[in-house]
Amino acid sequence: MSRNMLKSKVFLKKTRRGGVVKIVREHYLRDDIWCGAEECTQCENDNAVLNSSPDVVSKICDFPHYLILDTNAILHQMDVLEDPVFKNVILLQTVLHEVKHQSYTAYKRIRELISVKSQRCFVFSNEHHRDTYTEREKGESPNDYNDRCIRHAARWYDKHLKEFGVNGNGANRASIVLLTNDIKNKEKAQAEGVEVYTVHEYVQGLQGHSYLVEKLAKIPNFNKAGGKVMFPEHLPLSTIQTGLKTGKYLQGTFCASRENYLEATVRIPGREREIFIQGLQHLNRGIQDDIVAIEILPKKEWVAPSALILEEKDDELEEEEQDQNVEEELKKQKRITANLKESGKVVGIIKRNWRPFCGMLSPKGNAKGLKHMFVAANRQIPRIMIESRQGELLQNKKIIVSIDAWPRNSRYPLGHYVRDLGECGEKATENEVLLLEHDVPHCPFSQQVLDDLPEMPWVITEQDYAIRRDLRNYNICSIDPPGCTDIDDALHWRMLDNGNYECGVHIADVTHFVKPNTNMDKEAAHRATTVYLVDQRIDMLPELLSSNLCSLHEKVERFAFSCVWEMTPDADIVSVDFFKSIISSKAAMTYAEAQMIIDDASRQDQIAKGLRHLNELAKKLKQKRIDAGALSLASTEIRFNIDSETHDPIDLQSKQLRETNSLVEEFMLLANISVAKKLYEHFPQHAVLRKHPTPSPAMFETLIKSANSLKVDIDASTGRSLQQSLDAAIFPDDPYKNVMLRILTTRSLTQAVYLCSGTEKFEDFKHYGLATPIYTHFTSPIRRYPDVLVHRLLGVACGAYPSSSDLLNMPIVQSATTHCNYRHKMAQYAGRASVNLHTQIFFKNRLTNEDGYILFVRKNALQILIPKYGLEGTVYLSKKKHTEGPCSFDEEKMCQTAGDVTLQVFDKVIVQVSIEQKTIQTTEMQLKLVHPQIPGLSVPPLNNKATKDDEQPPKKKTRK
Repeated sequence: MSRNMLKSKVFLKKTRRGGVVKIVREHYLRDDIWCGAEECTQCENDNAVLNSSPDVVSKICDFPHYLILDTNAILHQMDVLEDPVFKNVILLQTVLHEVKHQSYTAYKRIRELISVKSQRCFVFSNEHHRDTYTEREKGESPNDYNDRCIRHAARWYDKHLKEFGVNGNGANRASIVLLTNDIKNKEKAQAEGVEVYTVHEYVQGLQGHSYLVEKLAKIPNFNKAGGKVMFPEHLPLSTIQTGLKTGKYLQGTFCASRENYLEATVRIPGREREIFIQGLQHLNRGIQDDIVAIEILPKKEWVAPSALILEEKDDELEEEEQDQNVEEELKKQKRITANLKESGKVVGIIKRNWRPFCGMLSPKGNAKGLKHMFVAANRQIPRIMIESRQGELLQNKKIIVSIDAWPRNSRYPLGHYVRDLGECGEKATENEVLLLEHDVPHCPFSQQVLDDLPEMPWVITEQDYAIRRDLRNYNICSIDPPGCTDIDDALHWRMLDNGNYECGVHIADVTHFVKPNTNMDKEAAHRATTVYLVDQRIDMLPELLSSNLCSLHEKVERFAFSCVWEMTPDADIVSVDFFKSIISSKAAMTYAEAQMIIDDASRQDQIAKGLRHLNELAKKLKQKRIDAGALSLASTEIRFNIDSETHDPIDLQSKQLRETNSLVEEFMLLANISVAKKLYEHFPQHAVLRKHPTPSPAMFETLIKSANSLKVDIDASTGRSLQQSLDAAIFPDDPYKNVMLRILTTRSLTQAVYLCSGTEKFEDFKHYGLATPIYTHFTSPIRRYPDVLVHRLLGVACGAYPSSSDLLNMPIVQSATTHCNYRHKMAQYAGRASVNLHTQIFFKNRLTNEDGYILFVRKNALQILIPKYGLEGTVYLSKKKHTEGPCSFDEEKMCQTAGDVTLQVFDKVIVQVSIEQKTIQTTEMQLKLVHPQIPGLSVPPLNNKATKDDEQPPKKKTRK
């Protein structure tokens, strides 16, 4: 019989006015919470999780046992705990709460482990069990209280199993073993009679699992004497918190430079300018994405970013020697006031955001030894020292390593080996590295997710026809890139009796199939976006939806969410309507096919007429946006032709844009703007919107300086003045220079982000690039989760859906938008990395001359843009990466001069393109200057016809 009880606690709290308020907190305790053990004869164990005969073979625990993990074990040893050998694990509610508070990444990993039934992980609600609930003592720290709760639960479990185990006398029962890395907690547990070991002791005692020893996170002794002190001591959190309140210190996100390993910036929320950090001591062991505390240096100590490009370490030099060389070069550079940045130094770490890193072991050193240097694939990550006896086996392999600590007396962070990914150079390995490095969820959809799919064959019912508007007879068509199978938008046009036009955008009704809080919805929310790589697509939704039931294929009935306008012939909006519909697309076209229909005067069918009218309206809509201050910019995009058998690129070219690209874009923009207004009217506090923050003047400094070199004045005070400046920059001798100005402008802008409307003021919703006061994403719910949220909100606003508590919960919506921003950013980075990988494959075994333009001028290099391919590369001016070479650098004018040759931004050049082995694990595009000819730097011109693979006998392909 259950004997539940209510425990109340009374607190007295002073108010701001000096009064006292009595606060009563109630805590429900129960005695019917089961222990999860199969052998227990008291608890109702119909679905027992813990196996009565644990099969772990251990030298130190040679008896049946269940494991209880404390917080430190989970936070630091997940790489080991995820191994299948760890079964029958009891996870206490106290521990899970503390892990979630300290590291959401570790919490997510342990929750995923719980879902793996074979590992038999049982969550025990110790804080609500009558016999394991523990009162916090007066003056007890949260950490000490949590440790005491864990020890209390371990003692209760052991006693409970002893009393109610098989035979009731302890025979054949499983004992409790507590695993901890906290020495003080271990000593107290031993004193209380708990069987307790450190994770290291337990793992080293496992028989037949010696490979796990190398996966253990190393716990260095920071108090151990010895070794040269390399870095200043980090301030304790209590000191940092006091300094943050007084303004002495600032908190921000650490962002390491990709071009110089001795430089970084720190992004401070609410400040326009980033704080610049330079030098080993000032960087003070900050690692990419750490949350750090910084102190602003006196103005006389402010420095300018180096004009040097140091993308990688020079393996010919010792680390300390190279650091000294670079530091000396930094000190030599002129203190040009205009180039100085607000500078600071890292004084403490508020939160480490370390994750597993992909890379390789350095070939320097003894492969047979114990200590090895790990070089991460990401240039922003410092080298990591690890210990492993598998050095010879891991040479030439891509591996994963985790950082454990970074002591003051170590030049490098210390870490441990996790697992290998495969041979370096194998395409499958490189793709796996690419996805892991950018945190792209790419595992197959679980069976729980697939169980949420509709049964096939799927049919539209009479009820569906009754509640949706029937548009199957409309001349609706879709326009997409070649090979597109996830078609989530379509359009139509028709003439109205009053002379106006009806134009519609029809978006796949994904939310009909993806219901809130289902396994499929949770997985889609976790993935947040479809990731497009050169040779594959990683879907947000299972293929049955993304490429079939939700895709608006030609001549197939599909559900849609429609946005329909009445428009004048001058593209003025008369009215807009939103509703659920059933459509049947009359044509699914590529951009090129749609353009051919528009241009073919002989085509006079309804599809052709509709496309022509939509095209004319799109031009007028675009002009209205530009008149309002919208920007018309450019970017470098390329398209690969992939061999169907090898999946290697056989051709690449710059992406071609046609009028039909703009046609689709304008109507999608209009739909997104119209939906945003509708959402904000109905949900002023909970609308999911997308904003593009107005850039600070400092962000346009490089653009303005580059334009000045062409004797062009850029007015970036407003979006409209910026667009007018770009339009006025006409170069009759070389129109491509205007394109380059627009590319630089694109790079000067901030990133657009999702937000919850209740978290910011209306004036902050503005989308700078589109010059609209409010905007959202509605048009791609197959591949973007924010669009799914928008569809649900719009459905409620239109009366198609009942309201949901999650939709009206601001913290939930805000958390979802923050997560989507992160996933969107990483998907972009992954896409660029895939392009870079396939570019290297394409140019392998090729040597060719190409026309290029100087995009940036640095002290030791020129950064070149090759318009034909939309690619960028670097021409180094000397073999030693930290020296200048035959040219002299003018930092004020940003140019390089050799004799009577001056190289400056936007100059046209000819470069030799090839692929070189740049580091032990990466090959990169190498550029050498061909024209203009500079002695000691330029190389002789090539005859392209004699060097291109497609005009030579085919060579045997090899893989590294």
